[in-house]
Amino acid sequence: HAETTSRMFPGYRIRAVTNGVHVPTWTHLAFAELFQGIAPNWGHEPEILARADQLSDAEIWAAHTRAKGELLQVVNDRTGVSLDRDLPIIGFARRMTGYKRPELLFSDLDRLRTMAEDKPFQIILAGKAHPQDGGGKTAIEQIHRHLAQLAGSVAGVFLPNYDFALARHLICGVDVWLNTPVPPLEASGTSGMKAALNGVLNLSVLDGWWVEAWIEGVTGWAIGADGDQPDRHADALYEQLENKILPLYARNRPQWIWMMKESISKVGSQFTSQRMMRRYASEAYLR
Repeated sequence: HAETTSRMFPGYRIRAVTNGVHVPTWTHLAFAELFQGIAPNWGHEPEILARADQLSDAEIWAAHTRAKGELLQVVNDRTGVSLDRDLPIIGFARRMTGYKRPELLFSDLDRLRTMAEDKPFQIILAGKAHPQDGGGKTAIEQIHRHLAQLAGSVAGVFLPNYDFALARHLICGVDVWLNTPVPPLEASGTSGMKAALNGVLNLSVLDGWWVEAWIEGVTGWAIGADGDQPDRHADALYEQLENKILPLYARNRPQWIWMMKESISKVGSQFTSQRMMRRYASEAYLR
């Protein structure tokens, strides 16, 4: 975003302060209880969450299972659909508009079906379009059609009435948080930061905040390379799912949980509102 702004306003020095999220608000209670045990002041000093890699695999997985179970109950209550707690869930939830490309995951339905035959997975989506965003509304209609076409091969739901409360369930209950904007249009983004706090792994295009947080195979995965043409992203997304993400979840749970701990300790401890406000105070307000 700083690079884009510098091109828009040549001759001005642009200082970049990446957004952050309020850690106590977006941390699931199960994870909050774990964090309290290793760093009692974590809510005020979230950088202490760098110690999250000390947590045991059993503790991390139990907390995630609790959050996932609550999400699945919400899904069942709202849609009547029963998802499988043992299968990975890919989550996508944000404002529905063109540049965020909510339909990218559905670019090749046959390829999704083939993937699911070998390594089953599930999809949960949510979001609202601006009342005057016709393209966003159309995208929601298309997603419903795609999910209906995948029925019987890939279980998926679109949750209605997306709001703050539903977002809190989604960002901590899915297994993979998907983000697919067209670079360089995502100024920052914050939903992936909230997911990372709860050990959810990010799968994202290298735009916005993820450029800073991404460590391949450690904090999550990138969709393509920095500078790729957007039309490459669908193939890159499928390659990551087929070759890395779904096999890892199915065959190497200890490695998956290790990544969850790395996500909390390396991402959750850094992309916070506390850090953001300290930087604004020291680099802008007090100068």
